[in-house]
Amino acid sequence: MQESLELARRLGERLLAAGESVAAAESCTGGMIAAALTDIAGSSAWFGYGVVTYSNEAKQRLLKVEDGALREHGAVSEAVVRQMAAGAQSLSGADWSVAVSGVAGPGGGTAAKPVGLVWFGIAGPDGWGEAFSCRFDGDRAQVRAQTVIRALQRLDELLAARSRAA
Repeated sequence: MQESLELARRLGERLLAAGESVAAAESCTGGMIAAALTDIAGSSAWFGYGVVTYSNEAKQRLLKVEDGALREHGAVSEAVVRQMAAGAQSLSGADWSVAVSGVAGPGGGTAAKPVGLVWFGIAGPDGWGEAFSCRFDGDRAQVRAQTVIRALQRLDELLAARSRAA
């Protein structure tokens, strides 16, 4: 909890200094990234949208995730989180967006997509984006908490690198 609070605070400071904003599109975390960001007083200056799209239907209707991507790759995939991040960015008008979809457990895992597997998608300014996956150990609460921390860490890393390059 303390780690996510510190990360959210630092991320907010970087966004504010850059005059930028961030949005979140969440599946397995169910709004925990948005909650971490809004734990920071004044976050409305750089965070305005958090979308929980737990079902495939919600991903399609709210974030415009293509049915073909869901059928071919499944909700826990690079293709889907990239589309979720792009959809959140488009919906919100934010400069940055982060999307997560994973298997938090305790059930639902397969050999190809085990419990603890989470895909992250990040969309940034000028059409830039990335996707990556992590495999976390622990129970459902631990997987979700680690997902929030990693999402905030990566956003912070990207913003720090961008400010150094400017």
